Amino acid sequence: MTIIPLQALLVGDVRPLGPRGIPSGIAKLPVDRPLMLGALGLAGDSQGDTRHHGGAEKALHHYALDHYPAWVAEIGQRDVLATAGAFGENLATSGLVESDVAVGDVFAIGSAVIEVSQGRQPCWKLNERFAQPDMARRVQASGRTGWYYRVLEPGEIAPDSRLERIHRSAPTWTISRIWRVFYVDTLNRAELEALAELPQLAESWRRYARRRLETGRVEDWTSRLAGDARAD
Repeated sequence: MTIIPLQALLVGDVRPLGPRGIPSGIAKLPVDRPLMLGALGLAGDSQGDTRHHGGAEKALHHYALDHYPAWVAEIGQRDVLATAGAFGENLATSGLVESDVAVGDVFAIGSAVIEVSQGRQPCWKLNERFAQPDMARRVQASGRTGWYYRVLEPGEIAPDSRLERIHRSAPTWTISRIWRVFYVDTLNRAELEALAELPQLAESWRRYARRRLETGRVEDWTSRLAGDARAD
């Protein structure tokens, strides 16, 4: 049985991000009170771009504090790395990383029940957040991406709640393995075929797998990783 205590429970309002003042909810701050978790996320949490962020398959974002020292070593100390929330996470823990977690893993936390739905696809807002023009690309290349949950049972989560894994339906499909298929061994047909039929995986990711199988090509990541002059 895996039981991991929360180090921080975080939410954020939409506020201007970076030199262009792009509306974003990536800046999350720890709370000191219990929050209700509904189907679309925590009470008081917001996203500036609801087309690409939030929704039922991205109700909660989890990032491992275990990775923070590696980022300091790679890019140097940054203010955002001084506390939890640097990557826009809602749940911050130590002792649980991408190789430990698989899609379909079900966790009880507080009075809620949540299920791992997908890894995090880093976007260019991380570049703005860290004042590092290639931060999103670095996160993608590192495999230190974090992951998302869908909500199976709404409930209340407190800052001192614990994550208790209560079920595994696809334990071989870790976030690390899926990351490798999507970003390293990108046209491995056997792996893509399996992912396309993996019901625990968010449909948007299964769609990527099907498209690669149909076209024999990998989608262009430039807009997601680098962004452009528009605030979209």
